[in-house]
Amino acid sequence: MSFSFEHLFQGFAIALSLQNLMWALIGCFIGTLVGVLPGIGPASGIAILLPLTTVLPPTSAIIMMAAIYYGAMYGGSTTAIVVNIPGEASSVPTAIDGYEMAKQGRAGPALAICAISSFVAGTLGLIGLTFFAPLLADVAVVFGPPEYFALMFMALTLIISLSGRALLKGIISMAIGLTTSLIGQDPLTGAARLTFGFPQLLAGVDFISVIVGLFAISEVMINVESRISAISQKIGSWMPTWDDIKQSFMAMVRSSGVGFFLGLLPGVTPSVTTFVAYDIEKRFSKHPERFGKGAIDGVAAPEGANNATSTAGFVPLFSFGIPTAPSMAVLLGGLMMYGLQPGPMLFKENPEFVWAIIASMYIGNLMLIVLNLPLVGMWARICVIPFYILGPLIVFFSVLGTYSVRFLAFDVWVMFLFGVIGYFMRKFGFPVAPMVLAAVVTQMMETSLGQSMLMSQGSILILFKRPISAVFMILAFLSIARGFWIQMRTKAPEVAIEETD
Repeated sequence: MSFSFEHLFQGFAIALSLQNLMWALIGCFIGTLVGVLPGIGPASGIAILLPLTTVLPPTSAIIMMAAIYYGAMYGGSTTAIVVNIPGEASSVPTAIDGYEMAKQGRAGPALAICAISSFVAGTLGLIGLTFFAPLLADVAVVFGPPEYFALMFMALTLIISLSGRALLKGIISMAIGLTTSLIGQDPLTGAARLTFGFPQLLAGVDFISVIVGLFAISEVMINVESRISAISQKIGSWMPTWDDIKQSFMAMVRSSGVGFFLGLLPGVTPSVTTFVAYDIEKRFSKHPERFGKGAIDGVAAPEGANNATSTAGFVPLFSFGIPTAPSMAVLLGGLMMYGLQPGPMLFKENPEFVWAIIASMYIGNLMLIVLNLPLVGMWARICVIPFYILGPLIVFFSVLGTYSVRFLAFDVWVMFLFGVIGYFMRKFGFPVAPMVLAAVVTQMMETSLGQSMLMSQGSILILFKRPISAVFMILAFLSIARGFWIQMRTKAPEVAIEETD
């Protein structure tokens, strides 16, 4: 299915209905609030609220969930700038210069530039989404089980390679996710496995319990241990000067391109692209010495990359059914909860739904710039809510959201278990993303592998005989080799230092 303006206009007709406009606005507001509040990320925010959307029609529900996602990306910079508490890894580069600007009494312009950069990047990313997603969907029509297995396998290896110095920890994290998703029944034979005699495990471990535990509960535990006390900075005038805009405009454009095209790759999350964009902007700058001391282009670049990557993540999600980040994995669960299988057939069988979601994102982007610019002062004050109030609220909504999925107390205990696991993973430097994405793609990967083996009568060579799957498998092994090479390269200087000692 190729792009046509007719499809997009039909999508706008649906998205502009009063009901869908209302849910988009609610999603944008909640998403911004989720991004502003420390301790709640977009993945856990969507996971907590996902069960509550079951009373809505599918299109309205996903419009709201998507709005929460990109709204959280808008609001995530507030705590990083005002109180130097990055809610997620993707906000860390923003805090480097943003917090310095806040200490100089320029928190308002920093927050405003974040909103403007997010709007520019979001708009450019949506244009890319509009044209790229249908093209990739046409390519994906030729995908069979071998191609899907190879693609998902490549996604996992990209995650491993992105672990960098923590390669072994990334592999262990991924293995935990793989094992978790194998609990329950074999998708092809129905045989029970890894249930250890517990009948509750026959239905598998609920994904939302895992997500909420890993992100929300572990974040509360980390904050309790750190005894966070927010100290607000002077917001000052929120309107950036013309010089601020001129100085940061090219940073917005460059970071949008970097974030979007890297975001098309499975496993490349905003937490990666924001650092890349920040580094690129520092190299392009005529005054790199200002970075780390309150450079406004050092604030615009990571925020632009953050939102462009978030938008780009919808391309592989809609076209291939591949989530590129934990938040996308939760959205994938929401789509499947409504019986909508992302992939090439989604554009053919449910075009009204897909284009309504894409059109709603254009509308949501305008809503967010309105919410974020005039209300900078309000959002900044919300982020200094004492944690002894915020922490219990996070736990309460986490329990409520988890229990409401299957109405099983067992799921709540699973949530707390994975909260503890997530806490220790963070304490010991284990990346969480490989575990989450592995838990999402394993069942699809396992099913595709089983179907491939049936097609080839048990020969693994089918993965290398078909051109597309062969390319993905080669890229996967190259990615694995790159991961080991990075690990060896980073250890080499340490060995040299030890020898000189």
